[in-house]
Amino acid sequence: MAQKPSIPKGTRDFSPLEMSKRNYIFDTIREVYSLYGFQQIETPAMENLQTLMGKYGEEGDKLLFKILNSGDYLSKVRDEELTERNTLRLASRLCEKGLRYDLTVPFARYVVMHRDQLQLPFKRYQVQPVWRADRPQKGRYREFYQFDGDVVGSDSLLNEVELMQIVDMVFSRFGVRVLIKINNRKILTGIAEVIGAADKIVDITVAIDKLDKIGLDNVNSELKENGLTDEQIEKLQPIISLDGTNEEKLDTIATVLSQSEIGMKGIEETRFILDTLRSSSLSNEIQFDLTLARGLNYYTGAIFEVKALDVEIGSITGGGRYDNLTGIFGMPGMSGVGISFGVDRIFDVLNTLDLYPKDSVTGTQLLFINFGKKETDYCLPFVAQARKAGIRTEIYPDAVKMKKQMTYANVKQIPFVVLAGENEMLAGKLTLKNMTTGEQGLVSPEELIQAVLD
Repeated sequence: MAQKPSIPKGTRDFSPLEMSKRNYIFDTIREVYSLYGFQQIETPAMENLQTLMGKYGEEGDKLLFKILNSGDYLSKVRDEELTERNTLRLASRLCEKGLRYDLTVPFARYVVMHRDQLQLPFKRYQVQPVWRADRPQKGRYREFYQFDGDVVGSDSLLNEVELMQIVDMVFSRFGVRVLIKINNRKILTGIAEVIGAADKIVDITVAIDKLDKIGLDNVNSELKENGLTDEQIEKLQPIISLDGTNEEKLDTIATVLSQSEIGMKGIEETRFILDTLRSSSLSNEIQFDLTLARGLNYYTGAIFEVKALDVEIGSITGGGRYDNLTGIFGMPGMSGVGISFGVDRIFDVLNTLDLYPKDSVTGTQLLFINFGKKETDYCLPFVAQARKAGIRTEIYPDAVKMKKQMTYANVKQIPFVVLAGENEMLAGKLTLKNMTTGEQGLVSPEELIQAVLD
């Protein structure tokens, strides 16, 4: 007996209905990006491992899907290397390529490779799948789509402002209430300096980034495991637990970081973004959150994260500034800032809240019933005429029982059905049935098209 087929854990099939919903998400985000002058690019699903490794921190490196070399991939591996069972070393010998972990690092590689063809500042958007060898759970997949927007070649904080406006506009169009969180890696670096742990900035930010997931006690335990002293951890507590309005939080942290030049620079940048956005009347709240760390090593300035307010799910959008990213590919000093919409999580949110507009689920609008060759020959010109008018039209391919054809129309939720037999052909007309109301009547081809379009 043949084994029942399956798909890998953390991946999904999408039905035609689900794809209509996903395309609604894609089209909405694409339209908003275009309003702000962004242009679309694509990059390969796989990159050279040397492009990906070391860009996401130690934890991120472990989540990279690696691809075995083609052909005899063991030919260059010594027997003693196999018996050592050193996984990381073996992987470096057996795998030269990996599936992309996100769209940002491939974009940085793209910018370096195509620098001479780009007009700076360059604003790109990109929607493609990414892969992470993570443990699958609700809202977390091993294969999922991201929809990124990035600006490179400009230091202006107006780019951060516009990205937040894009986030606000996208979720307003979706009808999803969100909280936009903002922080700055310079502020976090300043905090590390002030508590005397400047060399532990990555450990501190990675641990703080887990505050919502594992709680304060476990964050403190992780900080201690990473080498922070009890005194340094104690100094972090009031900073992690900061409260009040955005202005009050910034005033408080400015007092703490008054001796840190980089920390004060981060506060200045955050104030500019928040003050500028205040005059643009966002529909959603933006909140300064000092616990927001985003554990990716390449962020150097403002960092963002978006949470849905009415659904329990992880971050649905995130991003930040990464001034030094292209430097690792031989182009130092190229400034960049970007955001990434988590399409699969947004899909789950819209499903949970049932927020898809009816016209976003685009299926067939008109079905011609097939009574046989003579009737089909009569209908085919009208089928072409309907399609030319922009109506999504099918003709049932087989002359089977009418009940089966009508069942097909019902299952596919086709709103209009056309019947054409001897009487219709003699009159040069068609019978149009409204599948919602059950009403039907004799119409001319022109009247048919107008009835469906109305």
